[in-house]
Amino acid sequence: METTAEFSFDTIEARIDSVSARDSVGDVVNRSQHLISIGEQIMSAWLVAHDQEPTTETKEGFRLIALHRQGCKGDPSFNACRETCRELAYHHNLITNDPDHPDVYKRLTMAGMVAKHLCLFVGGKMQVAELGEFCCSSRPIRANGG
Repeated sequence: METTAEFSFDTIEARIDSVSARDSVGDVVNRSQHLISIGEQIMSAWLVAHDQEPTTETKEGFRLIALHRQGCKGDPSFNACRETCRELAYHHNLITNDPDHPDVYKRLTMAGMVAKHLCLFVGGKMQVAELGEFCCSSRPIRANGG
């Protein structure tokens, strides 16, 4: 089973920021793949925290989507981040299909913002299980130092 021992939402946020920054080292395709991997780590942390073995399967070509599907079983409010996972996959596809596009850095920045959104929602859900259907509901938790 994967472990969350080295998983910190603050650390993950910093990693997201460093990967999506325009002046980061590495090509955009690898950086985009790294954001997908971070998304998978976030979703895996949710599953491990709920005593589930994270799947290695894919859905629609992404493990991230399969992990989300697994994570929302038994918790309908977790469905709120479905589109966030799908949007991260969408931006990854845009980047990998045309890494020389003039807007590739905007796309990478957006993928980073989406990954951070996923991190904030899942981190909030892990603190307050009753967190509402809207990801922005996690803001009061973060503002109160929770």
